[in-house]
Amino acid sequence: MKKMRNWVIAATLICGTMAVTTACKEAKAQTETPQPEEEVVSTELIRTSQSWDGVELPDYLQGRPELVAVKYVFPAGKKLGWHHHPVMNYGILVQGELTIIGKDGQKKVVHEGEPVVEMVNTIHHGENTGSVPVILYMFYLSQKDMPLAVQHPEIPLE
Repeated sequence: MKKMRNWVIAATLICGTMAVTTACKEAKAQTETPQPEEEVVSTELIRTSQSWDGVELPDYLQGRPELVAVKYVFPAGKKLGWHHHPVMNYGILVQGELTIIGKDGQKKVVHEGEPVVEMVNTIHHGENTGSVPVILYMFYLSQKDMPLAVQHPEIPLE
């Protein structure tokens, strides 16, 4: 009887070990199964030869280009002074809402996630009229030693 009990215990241990081993192998196989790979998604946000006010962009500068990327953070309620850009630039607003106002009074409101192509050689300013900081990434097509913006402090903000 004692021998039979030892065999039953041994058989139970062997079967249990085999069951656990099989379950572990199945679980490992499931985690090792290659998951479908996510594909890269490409979305063209803008393609244009005009600034936001509908004016044709100038011919590109002659000479060696200098590409510049700038991240701007404008606090809520902040107004930028009047300025103009002597070089082409465009960007993406990633947070908030920015109002751009031309010297002629024309306005453009840029919302979160939208692209914007800035005016070239036209005086304008921007305002964050929202309650959160504006985060704006701008990309300039410039040349060495050219300013990205020229300020006009002589023009008062209203």
